[in-house]
Amino acid sequence: MQHCHTLLHAGILVTQDPQRRILENASLAIADGLVAAVGPRDALSAAWQAERELDLGRMLVLPGLVNAHTHAAMTFLRGLADDMPLMDWLQQRIFPVEAKLTPEIVRLGSLLGYAEMLRTGTTACMDMYLFEEAVFEAARTAGLRCVGGEAVFAFPSAACPAPEAALEATRALAQCCAGDARLSVAVNPHSVYTTTPDILTACRDLAAELSLPLHIHLSETREETELCLKNHGKRPVALCRDLGLLDLPCTLAHVVDATEEELDILAEYKAVVAHNPSSNMKLASGVAPVPAMLERGLAVGLGTDGPASNNQLNMFTEMGRAALLHKLAGHDPTLLPATRVLDMATLGGAAALHDARLGSLAPGKAADCVALDLASPNLQPLYNVVSQTIYAATGLETRLTMVGGEILYQDGRFSRFDYDALCREMRDLRAFVLRAAGLA
Repeated sequence: MQHCHTLLHAGILVTQDPQRRILENASLAIADGLVAAVGPRDALSAAWQAERELDLGRMLVLPGLVNAHTHAAMTFLRGLADDMPLMDWLQQRIFPVEAKLTPEIVRLGSLLGYAEMLRTGTTACMDMYLFEEAVFEAARTAGLRCVGGEAVFAFPSAACPAPEAALEATRALAQCCAGDARLSVAVNPHSVYTTTPDILTACRDLAAELSLPLHIHLSETREETELCLKNHGKRPVALCRDLGLLDLPCTLAHVVDATEEELDILAEYKAVVAHNPSSNMKLASGVAPVPAMLERGLAVGLGTDGPASNNQLNMFTEMGRAALLHKLAGHDPTLLPATRVLDMATLGGAAALHDARLGSLAPGKAADCVALDLASPNLQPLYNVVSQTIYAATGLETRLTMVGGEILYQDGRFSRFDYDALCREMRDLRAFVLRAAGLA
């Protein structure tokens, strides 16, 4: 008899293993935060002695979803600036409020974002924002996994007076998080249009020195491409390639305005793309050529972007929209089938976070999972588990969210923080935002 901490039983278990097995009446043995075994309930119950058994009945258990690109703290701006072009949205509404940010505002906004993620089945994310140490403090409180780093700009931010300070903040974060099982650091130049080649080179050098991935918004709009051509005589992908950024493990957010040749370059360098369909639609940035990326073997994850440009942090919503968007754009109902979209939200997200522990429920992988209530009216009857997950689930069927074998959300309760108190603090924060935006 082998020993484990938790024996989790479920009516249906979607493994996302190499065979994409979907098991009925199955169990997970969990030890030291990892999956120790997966298989039929009777077999695992006979082979494993557990400190606790968690019987989820007829629920559907999936690997935890991975948000490949977000700015979680921006929950405090949700709904403030809608129906605006990207550059107007940034320069007229977002940047003026962000100029008055404090670490406490970022901590509260991030914690609310993580509450939304846990409530809707997300267990890990890749974040970019200001005062990122406060983002990490919120992630420690909530308990989910986060890859983050201070956003680097050519101009002063509320957190850093110069890009050098942002890089030093990133270095300090990397030292602080060394050995942390749930928090890790990326170097985060915001974009080519908010930095310079010298700054991008400095970001590259720091990432190489510390063996960190690099995370950047890239080729998000045609306007960005035109600005890059005007300022540098190159399109964004070529600029990043020539500066050596693509030599690093890198996650590129958006990649909407990309040519066939540029996709070939990204595939050659094994870059990872974080696709953000809701944000791209809302800001009318365009449709990223995701089917063409996947044809080339590019790893593609799914991201929500920030809650000021989405306005959700719900990966179930993102999965459904991704599938529908590309069918419409390509005039082909077979494009981006449900199985491929689930891959993007799990295994693609693991690639975007550069963390091989994530994305599937298999021995040796992280015990990160989400349980959906199949008794929900919208999930019945059940013919195809993955299709139901992509096209019918809303995320609000989530009954349990687990990270590293630890239950962080279950049946309306967050295990690590007082959600009601957080809501009260967010109501107070709203008044500050209205004043900072010149709306009160």
